[in-house]
Amino acid sequence: MSIFLQALINGLNQGAIYALIALGYTMVYGILRMINFAHGDFIMVGAYTIFYTAPIMVSYGMPAWMAVLIAVVVCAIVGVLVERIAYKPVRGSGSISALITALAMSLFLENLAMVLFGPNPKTVLKIFKLPMITILGAKIQMKYLLTLGIGIAIMILMNVFVHATRIGKAMRAVPQDKEAATIVGIDVDRIITLTFAIGCALAAVAALMYVSTYPRCTTDMGSMMGIKAFIAAVLGGIGIIPGAMLGGIIVGLIEIFVKIYLAPGWYEAITYGILIVVLLIKPSGILGKNTGVKV
Repeated sequence: MSIFLQALINGLNQGAIYALIALGYTMVYGILRMINFAHGDFIMVGAYTIFYTAPIMVSYGMPAWMAVLIAVVVCAIVGVLVERIAYKPVRGSGSISALITALAMSLFLENLAMVLFGPNPKTVLKIFKLPMITILGAKIQMKYLLTLGIGIAIMILMNVFVHATRIGKAMRAVPQDKEAATIVGIDVDRIITLTFAIGCALAAVAALMYVSTYPRCTTDMGSMMGIKAFIAAVLGGIGIIPGAMLGGIIVGLIEIFVKIYLAPGWYEAITYGILIVVLLIKPSGILGKNTGVKV
């Protein structure tokens, strides 16, 4: 029971990280109907920002986790620049052009980081200094519970933001009919830019959660995390905020339980197999709905 409980908490912690990254995929897809495969690399941007700024925060007597505030700003700015420079020029060129551009931006960000920060991994300062607690014989780190709580809180806030605020309603209106949205006074370009900024800011929070669990950052850390978060988004229902959270939790739990109880070397293959099964059985995801398209 203690091993099961510990695995459950670890899986929920991992799933919360995937869920926050998947929220970024979901928001961009919900507006532009494009998969931003460079989104995972904003975790890398956030992680390196935390690596360099956390010691500065501590030297001024502030907690290390406050470095996430700077990481949020940096990731949002980089996200806006990427959208303006790379994505906006190909916005009307079709989904293939957008996909190729996203893959190119992912490679560009990874190689730029390698030039700026070097190829060697960086060890991040300890973010949270929280005690361990014992539940039913299982020793559980409080930071895992904190990570899960942060993930759930952000999911709830984003859901309220999208459905209850004026900007959120504009975000839902743009993908339905851009021309009609423009007619009623919605600045489509501004909404798209804001969506990228919010999605990239969420990636900075996910970076904080990641480095608090695994205190290291590398230039290619975002690519693998991004793929698994994409699987989580598709599993839950891409374009649906609660679906991103649900998919992330499921992928995180599957990874941990496969590592412990089934085949440690097969957990990634099983994760990718989930994507194939979902696409074959229910392409719209768990919370998604199949919709007809006129041709």
